[in-house]
Amino acid sequence: MTKAEIVEQIYERVGFSKKEAAELVEKVFDIIKDTLAEGEKVKISGFGNFVVRHKNARKGRNPQTGQEILLEARKVLTFKPSLVLKNILNEGDEESPDQPDGTL
Repeated sequence: MTKAEIVEQIYERVGFSKKEAAELVEKVFDIIKDTLAEGEKVKISGFGNFVVRHKNARKGRNPQTGQEILLEARKVLTFKPSLVLKNILNEGDEESPDQPDGTL
């Protein structure tokens, strides 16, 4: 789903004009981006958590040449879905992915 499709869904479901829906989506994304840029966690109840993690510098290897390289320290964004979202995604699944025979 794209940002434009989110705007379209808000337009259809809520009744805002397309311009209002686009402004709303932009403002929500701006708030999330600004919060993450400050290093804070974003928790959306019933959806999940966005967390900025710090990765230390480490040695790596170029897979094509095998040459050792230094990977610089960096920040990575992780997302952990809530239990509610996990349950919604797994509704109707006959078998659990961890248990191929469906047992617990």
